[in-house]
Order: sequence, then structure tokens, then C-alpha cells
Amino acid sequence: MDTDSIHSGYSHHSNRSRGSNKQSERSSKDRHKSHSRDSSSRSDKNVTISASSAQPQQPDQGSAPTDAQDDNWGETTTAVTGTSDHSLSQEDLAGFRKETEGPVEKLNCVRFLPLALTLVLGLLVLITPLSFLVLPQLMWPERLQACGTACEGLFLSLAFKLLILLLAGWALFARPGRASLPRIAVFRALLGLLTLLLLLSYWLFFGVRILDSQDENYQGIVQFAVSLVDALLFIHYLAVVLLEIRHLQPCFSLCVVRSTDGETRHYNLGQLSIQRAALVILEHYYKDFSVHNPALLTAAKSRAAKHLAGLKVYNVDGAGSDVATAQSRAKIAAAARQRDTSHNERYYEEAEHDRRVRKRRARLVVAVEEAFTHVRRLQEEEKKKPPGDEMDPREAAQAIFPSMAQALQKYLRTTRQQHCHSMESIQTHLAFCITNNMTPKAFLESYLMAGPTLQYTRECWQTRQWTLVSEASVTSPLRHGSEFQLKSSDFSLVVTSKAIPHLKLSEEYVHPKSHKFVLQLQSETSV
Repeated sequence: MDTDSIHSGYSHHSNRSRGSNKQSERSSKDRHKSHSRDSSSRSDKNVTISASSAQPQQPDQGSAPTDAQDDNWGETTTAVTGTSDHSLSQEDLAGFRKETEGPVEKLNCVRFLPLALTLVLGLLVLITPLSFLVLPQLMWPERLQACGTACEGLFLSLAFKLLILLLAGWALFARPGRASLPRIAVFRALLGLLTLLLLLSYWLFFGVRILDSQDENYQGIVQFAVSLVDALLFIHYLAVVLLEIRHLQPCFSLCVVRSTDGETRHYNLGQLSIQRAALVILEHYYKDFSVHNPALLTAAKSRAAKHLAGLKVYNVDGAGSDVATAQSRAKIAAAARQRDTSHNERYYEEAEHDRRVRKRRARLVVAVEEAFTHVRRLQEEEKKKPPGDEMDPREAAQAIFPSMAQALQKYLRTTRQQHCHSMESIQTHLAFCITNNMTPKAFLESYLMAGPTLQYTRECWQTRQWTLVSEASVTSPLRHGSEFQLKSSDFSLVVTSKAIPHLKLSEEYVHPKSHKFVLQLQSETSV
């Protein structure tokens, strides 16, 4: 247990925190010795470690225990390491949040609507040239002229062009959408409209000039279908230029600032619309920004709130009409006097917090190193056993986890990261490190340093629903000075765009002999 605290004559807050820590630790020791637990607020967080997952313990005392092993297993668990023995109860492992499965998301049909329209349009593009070839064979086969060598060559060319068009369209358009945008993509809509107009024009020409007159020149009909496929290939080339190549050259520098903690990143983007730029920024956010931890932001607010809540105003002159006004003025004056010395208290509070973090980090490092030493010893012993008696990495992780659980739990609580790591995720990561023969430092890196959002479980993601706020239309292109926000439930990303300046390079020619010199020595000079 962590019972030590430095006595500081400058901060009375540390003395009070030390007394509260000692009192809480004595009460936790009393709970360890007693077999019956009260229905306190902490009992809601108690968990029981099993072979598969962590199951929450019910705080209801009226119900009889159904399984003696579930009630007493945590109190009799002993974790043996290389240097010491630790007996951990269920209260020691409290605070590891159970990884609950979120509600199953409902299928959103709007999300798959663009892909469905793309597939329908692609099917129409593929069927149209084949229909031009098949319909004359079905309606007036006896009047058609024989297809010669040139006609058969056109058949071969048409087949390969259709195959190329099919593969190119699949690579460019048949991809699942990365996100649902608020407005339609302008270039995709224009390309789809252009394709529909082209098909409609060819169908009208085919109906008027070939079907009505029942043209007998079958080679001309095949040439007509080949020209349609050529036009479709050019439209696909235009799609590649507009959708994939146009925005590759950087034109704007976007500054992204998170509203809560001010973390800033800069990205260079090309000619994109505001909604497409917002999508690119969100993709970079989940891999570049550290995970958002609101618990770190509420510390200063809680200190100010506690100070104002601790102020008491006494009316010694009796009740009057302006008692509320006098009390509010007294509180404002006390807060103003406290503001003069608040920086001193905050300095010592932060110093005390840093000391606690360093201390618990050292304890955690030692505990993890002892656990990995015990694992290596077990691995050396298992090499001597038969092949069927070897321990699974998951079982090894569950065996050594209680020895480091207390130190890891305290460290996560001190650094306010307990909501980012569940017990199941920690055991999974531990089993992964044991399987790949990683060092203790590699295991601790995920907990000592805050990583990007995608490295944590899905429950730690604050939200996947974002709101784009912009004064300009979201389909308008980026311009110099464009500003917009991406709002989520807890914070927002403020984006400012600036145009990359035009760079002008000039050349200065340096003659090869301009930097050479000749040293002339006189005859009387001594060398």
C-alpha cells in the first residue's frame, strides 16, 4: 500500500490528502480481513478474474452465493514471482473496468446507397455494348451480312476493352465508403451523369438508325459498339484524373487544433472540397493525435470548485434584506484573495502529483520485470516437459497478471488512464508480448506513454459521429483563410486553411575558377 506522503510547510492540502490516504488504506485493510462486505459505492467496481474474461461481482448481499469458487477464489489467489509472494483479494483488483460489448449498430441503408448506384451503373455499362451486338442477331438474323475477318478482329478488340474497363472500374469505384459525407461528391455525381448521358445518346442513336431501319451491315454495328467502349474508357481516364490525381499536389496548409487541450497538427492538402478535407483530417486524427483524456482536464476545475464550495459566510449582524448580496460579495472577495496564492498551491500540487507518478511508475516497472522473470523461468522449465504439457501464452498471462495488477491499477488511476485500459485488453496485450518474446519495457510502453486513438479499444473512442460546422458550403473548394470545425460529443477540432506561398527560385552561376587563387612566393622568403 502507498502510505507515504511528503509533509510540506507550504501546502496544507498535501497534509489533508495524506490523512485521507491513510484513512482509506486502513479501511481497505479492514475490508481485506472481513469476509462480509458492505454495499458501498466501491463494490460496484469489483471484478472476478476467470479464465475467459472478467465478470462483475453483484453487490447484492441478500442473494445467496451460487458458486463458492466465484466468491472465494479471488481471496485465496496467490501469485508467485521470482522474488516475492503477493496475496491479492478481489478488492485489490477492483477498478479494472469490464470490457462490455457495445450495442449492435443498426444497418444504415444510406451508407451503401452510393455503392449500390455505382454497381447498377457499372452493370448498365457492361450490358449496353453486348446488347448492341445481340439484338440484331435476334431480330433480323437472316438479313445481316456475314462477319468477315475485320469484323472478327473488332470482336476481339471489344472483348479485351470490356475486360480492361471492368477491371479498371472495379479498382476505382467498387470500394466501400470510408465515411458518410453530408453532401454528395460533386465530381462523382458529374461523372455518373456524364456516363448516363453517353449511354442514353448511344441508345437513342441505336434505336433510330439501326433498329428502325434494320441495318444489314453487321460490321458497322460492331464498330458502333466498339466506339461506345472507347468513349467509356476515356470517361474512366477522366475519373482517374479528377478523383485520384487532381488533389495530389499540395496547395493548402491546414492547422488542426483540438479545443480542449490545444494539441496541434499541420497537414498539407491539395485541391479538395471542405467535406473531403474534413474526412482526410479525421483519418489523420485517429493515428496522429493522442487519445483524448477528459479526466486530465477536470483537475483544475475540481480544485477551484472545491475551494468555492469550502467557503462559508456567517452573518453576525442578523438577518437583513441584503443578506444574499453580502454573502456573494464576501465569497467574491475571498476568491480574489485566494487567487493571489493559488499559483503557489498549484505548484506544490503538481510537484506532489509528479512525485506520486514517478514512484508508482517505479513500482510498476519492478513488478512487471519480476513477472516476466517468472515467465522466463517457467518457459525454461516447460522445455523439459513433454510437448503436451506446455502452458498456453493466454494461461501464462492470466497466471502472472495478479502480481502486477495492483501496481498497474494504481499507476493508471494516478495518471487517470483507467478508462482507457480494461482488464481483458491488458491480459490480451500481456499474452501477445509473451507469445512474441517481448521485453518488459515493450509491454509497459502502451501504458507509460499515451498513444494514438486507434491503439485503444473501441470503447475508448470518444465518438465516430462528427458534425461539420462551416460558414461556406461544404461542397465548395478550400480557399485561403477557410475555417471550419469538426465537433464531437466532448470536444471539437478547429481547422484553419492557409495557401502555400508561391516559391521563386533563382540561379546563380559560380564559375569553376572563381574560387581558385595563386600563392606567389618571393625568392628571399624562408620556407
